Amino acid sequence: MSPRPTPTPRGLETYYNVKQATVRLGLATADESDWSGQKWLRDGANRPADGSKGDPFPCTRMAGRLLFSESQLAQIAEMHANAPERRGRGRKTRKPTVKQPATVAA
Repeated sequence: MSPRPTPTPRGLETYYNVKQATVRLGLATADESDWSGQKWLRDGANRPADGSKGDPFPCTRMAGRLLFSESQLAQIAEMHANAPERRGRGRKTRKPTVKQPATVAA
């Protein structure tokens, strides 16, 4: 009888909650009152997978919490690296104003 192969142990990654993930991505500071980037990260993780607004962010849900591993944060950073077409809202262009010639008083 041949011995059963032992499964290769998977390395346990470091997981971050939403606040820690925003700090790790450089979107916020460690200050508790700094909420920068948390809504963006949550909305990206909760995005539907239909692709209408892009792919959802890779994440892990464990014990009712939203967590991000090192490799998932790297994927999120890669998704948004040098993506100027996705930055902010679209810009409204102004109609060019036509300057009227100055009238000379006689």
